[in-house]
Order: sequence, then C-alpha cells, then structure tokens
Amino acid sequence: MIVAERKPFDEIMEMVASCKRVLVLGCGGCVTVCLTGGERQAEMLASQLRLAAGAKGLAMEVDFDSITRQCDKEFFANLKKDLASYDAVVSIACGVGVQYMGEQFASARILPGMNTQHLAANTAPGVWTEYCHGCGECVLAWTGGICPIARCSKSLVNGACGGTNHGKCEVKAEMDCGWLLIYKKLQETGRLDELRKLRPPRNWRKDRSDGVRRLVLKDMVEEETKS
Repeated sequence: MIVAERKPFDEIMEMVASCKRVLVLGCGGCVTVCLTGGERQAEMLASQLRLAAGAKGLAMEVDFDSITRQCDKEFFANLKKDLASYDAVVSIACGVGVQYMGEQFASARILPGMNTQHLAANTAPGVWTEYCHGCGECVLAWTGGICPIARCSKSLVNGACGGTNHGKCEVKAEMDCGWLLIYKKLQETGRLDELRKLRPPRNWRKDRSDGVRRLVLKDMVEEETKS
C-alpha cells in the first residue's frame, strides 16, 4: 500500500491563508488504512483550519468531504461538494490522488495536504515499513523475495557492501542490512548459489526513459470499446 503522512499544519495553513472557502478532501484508500488521510482526518484538519483562521482573524469557511478513492474516476460521483465552488481543495490523498483530481477537475485548485512516502507493509500496530520502491524492474526472484532496491540504503544489486556492521547498515544504525536479510533467506531456502551470480548494473533509466509509466489491460480496454 502507499504510505503518506500529513504535511506540517503550518505549511498547509500557509497554502490556504489567502482563501475564503476551503474544502479538505479525504480518501478512503491507502491513507485511511494508515490513519492519515481518511474521512475522520479530513474532518479533524478542517476543524484545525477553522480554529487557526479564527485566531488569525481570517474570514475562512472550511468544509470537508471524503470519497472511496481519489485515484479512480468512478468514485467522483460520490462527491458531496462542488469542488469548483471552493478557492482551494486540500487533498489528503497520496500524490497520485492530488494530481489525478487536478487533472479531472481542471477549474479546481487542488493542494497537497500529505507527503507521500513509500510502498509499505503493516509490520506492527501503527508501523508501515517500506518493502517496494516501485522501480519497474523486479528482482525478487533471485534475492529471496527481499527487495535490495528498497531495503538496501545503496540499492545494490550485488551485495553486501563493506559497510555491513554486525547485521546493520552503516548509513543508519537501526536499519537491518538488506543484503544480510537476503543472504539469510537464500540460506534458509537452500539457494545460496544465487549469490555467486554476478548481476548486471541496474538500468535506472528504465524508470523514466519511456516517460510516464502506465499499465494497460488490453482485454478491459477492448471490452469497454465494444460496449
């Protein structure tokens, strides 16, 4: 899932300081799961903005709304508010939702209320750990299902480096060495020979050489065209 955290309140307040009508728009997707951008958080942020505006003597009306997903057009029909009637819409979805909403509602000013972090798994109550970098060139088949791009601070495809320190990373003391994790997993599954194979350097241009990455499901497109 995509993990995002709310921007500092002062930064959000600065973005909307000149606005008379503001809508805080929540998203029921990933950011609701990590308790940062759902309907409840939208209501709370709207309340905070009203109080801060009142304290500053600003005439600001602040409403809130939320839809199931801001990255999926089929849910836009569930909007209770007219986005065009607001001076600004503070989206507390991930960066994808902010951009897609702005594209679909061209006359609305969509502002980011969140900082998008990473693709993560819920590893403990209240903890989401990055597992995938979304690089577009998956190597999990030969690294024991552990991503060296996301979990090695140097994103090495041939490791470990000389900075491994008793199983921790030299970059961050509390961070497990990604390549030690890979080694242990390959050892457990009897596949240590994978480490003897020298892998070619990553082609980092793959991420952006073809412009914006896109997934096209041909069967779905053809079915939509027929209908």
